Amino acid sequence: MLLKLSLSSMRKMLKDYLVLLIGLVISISVFYMFQTLALNSEFTKENSIISSIQLVFNVGAFLLAFITIFYIFYANSFLLSLRRKELGMYRVLGAKRGKISQILFLETLAMGILSLIVGSLVGIGLAGGIGSLLMDQLDISAEGYQPFYTPALLMTGEFFIVLFLITSTVNAVRLARATELDLIRSEQQHDRVKEIGVGTVLAAVFGLALVAVGYYALIHMKELLALGLLVGAVATTVGTYLLFIALLPAFMKLLKQNQKLNDQKLNAFTLAQLHFRVNNLTKVLATVAMLIALGVGAMAGGLAFQNNVALIANVARVYDVTLQDPALEDSEALKTMAVEEQLTYRYKIDDNAISYVKEDLLAHPPLISSNSMTEYRRDSQPIRVSAQLPAGISSTSGKDSEPIPEQWEQAIRNEFISSYSMLGDRQIQIVDQSTYAAMKGDEHTLLLAKVDDFLKYKPQLKAMQQRQIGLLSSSEEDGTLMTKYGMYESLYAFTSGTMFMGFFLGIAFLAMMASCLMFKILSGATRDRGRYQMLRKIGVRKSWLVGSIYKELFLVFIFPALMGILHVWVGMKMFSVILLEPYVQLWIPTLIFALIYAVYYGITVQLYRGIVLPKEA
Repeated sequence: MLLKLSLSSMRKMLKDYLVLLIGLVISISVFYMFQTLALNSEFTKENSIISSIQLVFNVGAFLLAFITIFYIFYANSFLLSLRRKELGMYRVLGAKRGKISQILFLETLAMGILSLIVGSLVGIGLAGGIGSLLMDQLDISAEGYQPFYTPALLMTGEFFIVLFLITSTVNAVRLARATELDLIRSEQQHDRVKEIGVGTVLAAVFGLALVAVGYYALIHMKELLALGLLVGAVATTVGTYLLFIALLPAFMKLLKQNQKLNDQKLNAFTLAQLHFRVNNLTKVLATVAMLIALGVGAMAGGLAFQNNVALIANVARVYDVTLQDPALEDSEALKTMAVEEQLTYRYKIDDNAISYVKEDLLAHPPLISSNSMTEYRRDSQPIRVSAQLPAGISSTSGKDSEPIPEQWEQAIRNEFISSYSMLGDRQIQIVDQSTYAAMKGDEHTLLLAKVDDFLKYKPQLKAMQQRQIGLLSSSEEDGTLMTKYGMYESLYAFTSGTMFMGFFLGIAFLAMMASCLMFKILSGATRDRGRYQMLRKIGVRKSWLVGSIYKELFLVFIFPALMGILHVWVGMKMFSVILLEPYVQLWIPTLIFALIYAVYYGITVQLYRGIVLPKEA
């Protein structure tokens, strides 16, 4: 009998269970996808690029697991609160306490197992599609990659089954400890209205001060470094909670006291509803604001990292092509590009030094970057080397020779050298033509070229890179060179993993965050039903009541959204320590958040409306 009642109750609450199921499926599927990309050992052995970004997906899986633990406990607590009265009635009618706890345990566990099965299937699909997309982005072979990967599936299953067992046990214990009276009267709780006093004012001022300190620390991360990150995170979080606890009730009271606003339709009822319930929502709304900041920040950070790769490569090197002893194929490839500048220099190399011809350098001085990672301006243009070279031999060692001027040393180190092993322990020296001619060793040629758009010629540059690796027998073991394309390729591989991790982590955070807010709102809906029904009985239009629901829930949703987005827009400044333009395309994650948030707002309104304004006969 109890089993039949349980199934009947679950069918009645199908919409609420579906909300929980969607959040869990998103979390499980993303977790599985991260584990597949991080644990696929056969695949990573064949691709050094993927092995270099494994840490990114492991970190993402850890963060997702951490947030999911709190989400599952909160969501199950919400579902239990919706059924407390029903379960209390079963106890009153003679059902044994242990039997009811057992039924609740099995319900929660069955819901978790169902979400695990669906989430794993969705995760396998995501791992196939997103894995292929990531490999296309990185231009690497898919050999050895398995979307259906047993170790990843076992890792996901073990983690979530243990988590579901714990939450099921906690729910059963909480239910067993509650008395029949507590369960039956669970809906008869009253919201308390706090008066605005000295404590409220102090909390608001302290909260504003903490948020200001947190913002200052995040904006000045370059100077404060690790201390800035710690102070910014702690001060902003604590300040946000204090602001919601102190200012939100005061703001709602001010709105309620606005006579002109209250006289419009049902605004007096709407604002009264918010005024009474806002004290119970402040902590949840502050938590939602911080989760929004984390979710949107994860997406914005991942996107900013990838979009800054080309900027960093352009700061590191002015010339798009750096060729040592260019081959005929390289010359043919250059003919297919729109070359803006091409320079050629001669040099000789031995065990002690790399020697360049002074006359070649002075006849065609190269460009050097006027930007750096610490001092970057978007409108800065490369500058031509203007420093004069002293007579005689110039060397970086400075022994028995004049030191190389700073501009020339920057040009040679940043633009001429294409391999760490090529430089090694050798010094760089500049000699005149007669000294160069008397030097022993084979002569080599360096070709520098600047094209109109570096990213437009990636296939040609990749082919040049491969030929250079084959030519330089002592090149790096991982197959990368210090050319602009080599820097771009290695950075792009890492940031592509970061972008994918950030986007899916952000979407999972936002889905779980919006679900938590939805659960909190719906948990108090049964207490509001009587007020709406009373207004309906005395003749208030149903359209006005529906409009009141939309306004009330919009105000509840908008406050954490504004605070969370503000945190993101200020907090992105902290990435200026490692990024040149942290705010690039920030509108994309903001728009994604707005769409997800709007969908959950619409679902919440419809579920809440179905509870307080059921269909009339």
